[in-house]
Order: sequence, then C-alpha cells, then structure tokens
Amino acid sequence: MKIILREDVYNLGKSGELVNVKDGYARNFLLPRNLGMLASAANVAQLDHEKKVIELRQQKMKGVAMEESKKLSAVKIDITRKVGEQEKLFGSVTALDIAEALAAAGHKVDRRVIHMPEPIRTVGAHEIELRLHRDVQTKITVNVKGEAQA
Repeated sequence: MKIILREDVYNLGKSGELVNVKDGYARNFLLPRNLGMLASAANVAQLDHEKKVIELRQQKMKGVAMEESKKLSAVKIDITRKVGEQEKLFGSVTALDIAEALAAAGHKVDRRVIHMPEPIRTVGAHEIELRLHRDVQTKITVNVKGEAQA
C-alpha cells in the first residue's frame, strides 16, 4: 500500500515522502495515528503543494529543537532508588522516570525522545541520549543514587 507520510516515522521515512508499506501496518498504525494518508492521485497532487509548507514546518521544529538542545546539554539529573547488595537497584530507571525528573527540573520532554537501549539497573552516572529532532540529538547525565534499604 502506498502511503504519504505526514510526520517523520523512525526507520520508515520523513514527512512528505511517498512510501510503500504493508496493508496492516498502514491500516493499524499509520492511518489511525494520523502519521500518513493514502497515496491517491488527489493526495499526491496535494503533496506537491504541501512540500514547501512541510519543509518550513520542519525548519521551525529544528530551530526549536536546537534551542532546547542547548538548554538540556548542561542538565544533570539525580534520581534516588532503593538498592540491594552489590549496588543493584530494586527495579530500574526508565525513560518515563527520566521524563518526570526533567519535568520537575523545568524541562518538558516527551518520554519518546529519550533513547535508552535498556533501562538503568545500576547506581552511578549514566549518559542518556535525547533525540529532539531527526537532525538534533543531545546527551544528558543521569546520576542514579542508592538509598539503603530499611
């Protein structure tokens, strides 16, 4: 099925691109989330017209992401969790925990831009990548502190 992407979809394409995907992926994921639209003749003609608008919107979003990147690059976050023997955490620190800590520090960041291959399970300083835009990434330092078990 041919789909015109309305927004960037990781590992698929950028907004405004015409991509070929499986029917189920389009019907169950892209179309309900308004990430794409069917590539009919009328929509393809409209796409040509909207490419300039999409490009301007992407430039604006990139500018906002660059500003936010400068602010976030100096941020260090402390998160305290209960620990057991050998400094291992009970549970883990996830992207949601980091997003909440950033919000408490005054930086509103969506948890989906926080890129963590796996949750943090050890005490110490960890460098976490934030993908604010397809061209803008920054790193923050998350310091996980241990709290002795009672």
